[in-house]
Amino acid sequence: MSDDHVADSSEPTEHASPSDPPLRVPLRFEDWLTVLTLGALACITLANVIVRYLTAESFAWTEEISIFLLIVLTMSASSSAFVRLLHIRIELLADGGSPARKRRFALAASIVSLLFFAGLTVLLGRMSLDEYNWGDTSPAIGVPTWWYSMWLPILSAIITLRLAGMLRRAWGNT
Repeated sequence: MSDDHVADSSEPTEHASPSDPPLRVPLRFEDWLTVLTLGALACITLANVIVRYLTAESFAWTEEISIFLLIVLTMSASSSAFVRLLHIRIELLADGGSPARKRRFALAASIVSLLFFAGLTVLLGRMSLDEYNWGDTSPAIGVPTWWYSMWLPILSAIITLRLAGMLRRAWGNT
């Protein structure tokens, strides 16, 4: 085989992912949580489909666990998407105009998102505490619902911390 078919490593490939911005805490936690959650969700769903196909019955617990995993997946992927600037935004406003205008939009978006997720962290924490105090149980499995909901304020707090870091970086870019 000749060397003509070997790709030059100095050229960016079509599928290369954008590099992460310099961070104190790397995005490995969110990335691994996203991958593991998606893998568990796929395995649970596949098992339920196979059992349903072979026996005309289904596992009652799969829907409950799947909903929880979808929420974890959404929040863990959102955390890394914010930092990588891959979240939904109006690029004409966010990326257009002068550097000062881009900075103002980045600051405004970071502040609004930070306030939203800080509030969400507080509200999800109160919800989890209420579920713990009331002793709510899940309908399919019968386990306490706070087992599921206690992770939501934690994940929301992680997003809040990531947004605070983004705001600090945006504020420092003068």
